[in-house]
Amino acid sequence: MADHIDLRKLPPLKALKGFEAATRLQSIGEAADELCLTHPAVSHQVQQIEEALGVALFSQDGRYIASTEEGRIFYPYVRAAFLSLIEGIEATHRHAHNKSLRVHSYVTVSIRWLAHRLSSFTRFHPDIKLVLKTCGEAWRFEDVHSDVGLVYCDVAPDSRFHWVPLFDCALFPVCGPRLAAKIGPDGTVQDLLDHPLVTISTEFRHWELWFEAAGIPFKPTIPYITVDTLALALEVAMDNEAIVLVNGPFVDEELASGRLVRPVDHRAVLPGAWGLICRKEVQENYRIRSFIAWLQQSVGGDQKL
Repeated sequence: MADHIDLRKLPPLKALKGFEAATRLQSIGEAADELCLTHPAVSHQVQQIEEALGVALFSQDGRYIASTEEGRIFYPYVRAAFLSLIEGIEATHRHAHNKSLRVHSYVTVSIRWLAHRLSSFTRFHPDIKLVLKTCGEAWRFEDVHSDVGLVYCDVAPDSRFHWVPLFDCALFPVCGPRLAAKIGPDGTVQDLLDHPLVTISTEFRHWELWFEAAGIPFKPTIPYITVDTLALALEVAMDNEAIVLVNGPFVDEELASGRLVRPVDHRAVLPGAWGLICRKEVQENYRIRSFIAWLQQSVGGDQKL
């Protein structure tokens, strides 16, 4: 462990700026201009240092000042301390910029949406190394092991966190084209109860909420399938085995290509939003701030699903 530093031996640190500039420029006035202070303010800083050391650091020569022998002895130590501190600050910044940015999200979000966009971020920020960390579908931002998360929150996180909503949450059903053909082009919400449904274990009430929003009791005539991730549920849907509810922009490509279709247009808006989360004390970190700004721009900031 490092030896104890007796800070009582130090003069007022803020006043050292005035002493350093006045010594280097050999002028109180020029030092005041450089530091954007008044002449009396710099004079007071010099006086504070002299009182703390118990020696005179400057002598007056008409309108000019000149360093005393004690001032000339003290100055190199002050300058070296400032240069060392600046070097430490720059080293800290370099280390912070070179550290990996740990991004936390769900498996489905990572595979079907975020991973395809990360190359864009690295083009804009080649100095930031990304590490994408995935978890199950249950919400829990692991701030100990991650720097920023892309998650769904039904209510805004508590005051410990910085929260940036990206887009609203709305449930809508999708299925494979062959199953959609069985439902028919004029299919209704009621008709879906006669076909296989797949639900996610952590979102077991979503079908019930979706049907309730249409004014129809949730009473499926066929037992529904339960899986543990949306990624798996979508695979089942693309195999034309069942209908799945989607909560988020994770099937845009499949809908565009026709691998998935929407059998009915009904949507149910849920409380909360998809968004970015980090600890408040690190929200101005260069890496985190850059990632949040990039993703906000990427989704347009006000995208509604």
